[in-house]
Amino acid sequence: MILETENVKMDQRASKAIKRAEPSGVDFDWDNIGKSADIYKADDKDRFEKMYDQTLSSVVEHDVLMGTIIGMTSKEAVVNIGFKSDGLIPLSEFRHMPDLKIGDEVEVYVETQEDKNGQLILSHKKARALKSWERVNAALEKDEIIQGFVKCRTKGGLIVDVFGIEAFLPGSQIDVKPIRDYDVFVGKTMEFKVVKINNEFKNVVVSHKVLIEEELESQKAEIISKLEKGQVLEGTVKNITSYGVFMDLGGVDGLLHITDISWGRINHPEEVLKLDQKINVVILDFDDEKKRIALGLKQLTSQPWDSLDTNLKVGDKVKGKVVVIADYGAFVEVIPGVEGLIHVSEMSWSQHLRSPQDFLKVGDEIEAMILTLDRDERKMSLGLKQLMPDPWGQITSKYPVGSKHKAKVRNFTNFGVFVELEEGIDGLIHISDLSWSKKIKHPSEFTKIGDEIEVMVLEVDAENRRLSLGHKQLEDNPWESYETIFSVDSVHEGVVGKVTDKGAVVTLPYGVEGFAPYRHLAKENGATAKTDEKLDFKVIEFSKENRKIIVSHSRMFEDVKNTAKSEGAEKAEDTTNKSIKKVKESIEKSTLGDFGVLSALKSELETSEKKTKDGAGDEEKKPKKTKASKDSEAGAEESAS
Repeated sequence: MILETENVKMDQRASKAIKRAEPSGVDFDWDNIGKSADIYKADDKDRFEKMYDQTLSSVVEHDVLMGTIIGMTSKEAVVNIGFKSDGLIPLSEFRHMPDLKIGDEVEVYVETQEDKNGQLILSHKKARALKSWERVNAALEKDEIIQGFVKCRTKGGLIVDVFGIEAFLPGSQIDVKPIRDYDVFVGKTMEFKVVKINNEFKNVVVSHKVLIEEELESQKAEIISKLEKGQVLEGTVKNITSYGVFMDLGGVDGLLHITDISWGRINHPEEVLKLDQKINVVILDFDDEKKRIALGLKQLTSQPWDSLDTNLKVGDKVKGKVVVIADYGAFVEVIPGVEGLIHVSEMSWSQHLRSPQDFLKVGDEIEAMILTLDRDERKMSLGLKQLMPDPWGQITSKYPVGSKHKAKVRNFTNFGVFVELEEGIDGLIHISDLSWSKKIKHPSEFTKIGDEIEVMVLEVDAENRRLSLGHKQLEDNPWESYETIFSVDSVHEGVVGKVTDKGAVVTLPYGVEGFAPYRHLAKENGATAKTDEKLDFKVIEFSKENRKIIVSHSRMFEDVKNTAKSEGAEKAEDTTNKSIKKVKESIEKSTLGDFGVLSALKSELETSEKKTKDGAGDEEKKPKKTKASKDSEAGAEESAS
């Protein structure tokens, strides 16, 4: 009962609500409920649609567009490209634009219209990378001035961000003057010009210096046109090198050579000048075409030679300081700007030249004598040895002929040995005066450089400063006694030296050397004597005057054979004589009838006897004469060699 009553009440309320909703006096189309109704006319609808399309730009992915900064946060920039939504770009992509602000237009790259969150994705970095190379090449071609951000320092220069490309700025291209601290440019935005592009390796070189040079070029032309030789200008030390100083003359550079800095000798310009120092210089010369200017500093002061004491003359003593040592001598500064040369030959009386460093060193305060003085040519030569006594002045009294001394071996020649008796006194020992007995081909066989050797003065030529010395003269001539020991036909034991095609030197007793011709080295068995072989030798020639001994080994057995032949000939002669005697006796005893036959036999025997005697005599004389002649010739050849 209660439920029915409630249902009736609900139906009544619903019917009342429907009645209130129904429009009074209007027919309602219930069929269009839920469908859109056209509230605009057709023309208005088309017009409004076109106006709406114009408010949105058509966006193509992977395209580069221009966008406007409409908002910025601490990390991102909001960019409007006219699309239905805006994009966000990290501020790190705008490091090259430190002054970025709202309203700036930037290039953006459309990566995607909508990501999974419906967000427009843009990139400024990629947009710059796509167009940067085109812009860089265009800047090089058109010689345009571009801006770049100095990112960091690197070896030899700076890294510059140009249109998103890392370009190299060499240290020499930063400024017209040398830059000592590159770090001051890091983080700055500067103007540049592209000077070189390597498309293969993607390298770009920029220069800031060319912009400054272009500005100075017009100034240089104007300054150079007003320059004159002898003009004095104020300049600033721009750069210092080992050969000179580059000066900034207010827009144009000039070179102050090291030789034009000071009248005195300096080793480096830093001894006189410093960087950024302002000094007055005089223009010595300039080249309009090459724009080179030669400057001078010392020319602003008087020439030191003009202030040199006018009373100074050759033979006077002067004091000075050694400033330079060369291979040929030393330069001594007498007064600042005036130097004299001491040649190495004027440092000592010694005739063998040594290095100047053996006598002097840089910085020494010395006294010297003026040898030559030319004020017009501004040249002076000095001497040190002239202040010391000449050792040759008392040479005859100190080193008389026949006196004995000790000397030091200095040098060798093919003909002898040069020795030094004392500083400045040299002498020559001829190779023939080294030894009585040894045949020396070169002095190095007898002594060596640096050794001490005893000598005797043989001859003194004070005028030409020459001493003739000898070593063998310290001993008596042994050849006087050798004449009796090594007489001709005497036999001695010897050691064979080196064998050549001419013969060999044979060392005999007492160290005496003899020579054996090659054919006289033959042994009895037909072989030839060898080096270091010990054999008996016979002297076949001796010359005291030439100190020559010719020996032979082959004569040892040849003479024995010849002796045996002579004895045989003598026996044959005795037999013949006895036969002839018997025949003669028989002839005397024979009868007259046999006289004719015996007479013929006698004549025959006498003829035979004569031939025998003649033959024996020739055999004894001829061999001895031939051998002596040949031996003498061989010995002469060896002495000549």
